[in-house]
Amino acid sequence: MAVPERQVAIPRRLIPPRVAGETVVRRLQGETMGTTWSAVAAAPARLSVDTLDAAILRALDTVVSQMSAWETLSHLSRFNRAEPGSVHDLPPEFFTVLDYALTVAAETNGAYDPAAGALTALWGFGPEGRGRCVPGDAAIAAARAASNWRRLSLQQGSRSAMQPGGLVVDLCAVAKGFAVDCLADVMRAHGCAGFLVEIGGELRGEGCKPDGTPWWVAVELPRGAAGLPDTLIALHGLAVATSGDHRRYFEHEGCRYGHTIDPRSGRPVQNGVAAVTVVAESCMEADALSTALFVLGEDDGLRFAEQRGIAAMFVLTGENGLRQRVSPAFAAMMA
Repeated sequence: MAVPERQVAIPRRLIPPRVAGETVVRRLQGETMGTTWSAVAAAPARLSVDTLDAAILRALDTVVSQMSAWETLSHLSRFNRAEPGSVHDLPPEFFTVLDYALTVAAETNGAYDPAAGALTALWGFGPEGRGRCVPGDAAIAAARAASNWRRLSLQQGSRSAMQPGGLVVDLCAVAKGFAVDCLADVMRAHGCAGFLVEIGGELRGEGCKPDGTPWWVAVELPRGAAGLPDTLIALHGLAVATSGDHRRYFEHEGCRYGHTIDPRSGRPVQNGVAAVTVVAESCMEADALSTALFVLGEDDGLRFAEQRGIAAMFVLTGENGLRQRVSPAFAAMMA
């Protein structure tokens, strides 16, 4: 079998010279949000692993305590259980993520919807589980009626949100990316000249390694992609996230149902897209946009990416196996 060729994506900006000063490579890892995290940094020699690890855990605990649907006492869970008409002051991190999520929902006309938690739960991908079976049309219609991002209004001045009643917010497609950005903030705050941080395969890199080389990462590909070329990206002030249904899905009567729900139909996405990778300046952006493009599909998604200058790579299914298409911004990175 021929070995797939390798394509390289590197931003058109100057890679800085070798990190100056006395630095050491620090490597850390752990578990969070139902997955794993890792960090490698060109850190000041005086910075201990314990200090850096403690700061990372504080940042991750903040995101979980505010935005996890699996934590019953999180701000998110309490908002989802709140009485109709109640107004809630939100912590700044929670408000920032929800505000951005609603922006993406508006720009995609609801292809991405952070208020579609009722649909996610109905299909068995929420905290409750519920056995993962195919719901009936009436149940789907009821969950769609209880959802919709337009029902959720934010007050910018007071950083508050009103629970309209029965609305279930789900930030799984954006909070993890935000958490990666928080890890990047921790690294910078502790004087790390270059670093690569990751949570569940979503990454952000800055600066370079102590030897002056960039942080190269391979784009995650879905199953059956052995014939596609490897794509390497230099994460120098950039983040990357991939959305796909090759990890979380269930099968029922010969059909495969992935965890990404199209809020417009109330059903799992089945549009011929196997995965979408987005490269952006923040991981929060890459996370949310990769999900939105996955739902929009090949034609609408690529059109959306081209209009907004989004660097995106689509992995698509076809009669002859998987194939790739990239947006102009992604193609320019590989030029």
